[in-house]
Amino acid sequence: MIEAATRLQGVEQLIDMNQYFVIHAARQSGKTTYLKDLAQRLNELGQYYTLYCSLESVQGIDDVEKGIPQIIACLSKSLYNAKCPNYENFAQNANYFFFSTVLNVELSKYCASLDKPLIILFDEADCLSENTLISFLRQLRDGYNSRSDIPFVHSVALVGMRNIRDYKAKIRPDSQSLGSASPFNIVTKTYTLSNFTKEEVALLYQQHTDETGQQFEEDAIDLVYEQTQGQPWLVNAVAREVILEILQSDFTQPVTATLVHQAIQTIILRRDTHIDSLLERLKEERVRRIIEPILTGEDFYDRLSDDYKYVTDLGLIKDIDNKIEPANPIYAEVIARTLSYDAQKKFSQKKPEAEIRRYLKDGKIDIDYLLKEFQQFWRENSTIWVDRFQYREAAPHLILQAFLQRVLNGGGEIIREPAAGTGRADLCIVYDNIKYPIELKIRRSEKTCNEGLEQTIQYMDTFGCTQGWLVIFDQRAETSWNDKIYLKKEVIEGKTVTVVGM
Repeated sequence: MIEAATRLQGVEQLIDMNQYFVIHAARQSGKTTYLKDLAQRLNELGQYYTLYCSLESVQGIDDVEKGIPQIIACLSKSLYNAKCPNYENFAQNANYFFFSTVLNVELSKYCASLDKPLIILFDEADCLSENTLISFLRQLRDGYNSRSDIPFVHSVALVGMRNIRDYKAKIRPDSQSLGSASPFNIVTKTYTLSNFTKEEVALLYQQHTDETGQQFEEDAIDLVYEQTQGQPWLVNAVAREVILEILQSDFTQPVTATLVHQAIQTIILRRDTHIDSLLERLKEERVRRIIEPILTGEDFYDRLSDDYKYVTDLGLIKDIDNKIEPANPIYAEVIARTLSYDAQKKFSQKKPEAEIRRYLKDGKIDIDYLLKEFQQFWRENSTIWVDRFQYREAAPHLILQAFLQRVLNGGGEIIREPAAGTGRADLCIVYDNIKYPIELKIRRSEKTCNEGLEQTIQYMDTFGCTQGWLVIFDQRAETSWNDKIYLKKEVIEGKTVTVVGM
């Protein structure tokens, strides 16, 4: 385990200064581990009583008359579990008729009974919604503002996936968040837990090596970091899959890049709870509005929108060099596979090994033959198939990828590099250590082909390839299929690009 305190600097100084603050980060990035470690450390130092309290059980309780008593129940349980002084007296005679002040009153009474200041770390605070959320925040703020006269909580942390400014409440229009007029505008500072650095991944694995003697080869660590980008759950899941499942806890065998690759493919196909819960979000319309431009490479402008903040807080995307892309290659892969899953199932009618043999020529994949076959399918079925997709703009890309995935299940793989703002989607088929770079574009104007040729050459250069493919989807209803469907070869600077019209 990476020492939690090293991942957030300055929190304990804020606590010493009587401040209220926010910590937010994507799911399973170490928030709860950090909070429990912080509570234990502060309690051991003895200057404060520090309480960890999860509000997860209050999720979905919008009615404030039911929500506030449930929050008080969560506090009572946490005080009992922590064996805090006088825990049995907390809210013993609470008058829930006055639901808009009862939380404030009971916390004040409890703080007055203590011989040391109380700190409360509220985990899963963003589970609260609507009137319960508003009342909870207002009662904390009222207690904060009155602390000079009436005892109240010394320091509060609100911790969750989202920043407090983005907490949603239907008391305002659905497109808005709590905004600058938040009933909790007393927050001094907002923190976020970042992913592990490459050095932290190596440090984490070194702890296992120190305990067991099992070595992680350097290229294995490099591959883990490249594929996970340091996402804490994924970093642990990959190592766990290799060590416990593939090697069956045989610590005499080193962890290699080949084993890491095998583990990643298993995790992608198995769709563990962490991944599945993220992918379930793909069905949400506000997530589609952000993910779809990434899949097609279209420009994305509204980085201030609540949708963008929401998907960022989910940990699904990142903004690098002004390009919005999936947070890591594993997420990119599972997003593409999930959104094209039904199409893959319909394509898969033969054994994978038989599928890929159909397209082999002298031991190499005949990409021209493969794409010609898809051209025919697209001509006959595109209208019907596109209508089945929630992600209609990205449907051409997803259906082609489903078609390719069917073939590659026989032993190849696809490297996917989607990113909004690039004007295209990058794919690279890898089979028997041979790379086949492919650019996917939607026709927007007469310039699309020339732009695509330049982009394809650049993409080919990243892999050191002299042959590549540019697929252009022409969605103009007035254009005949005879004009849309073509295959031509362009030779540029000694490199061959096959342009495939759809």
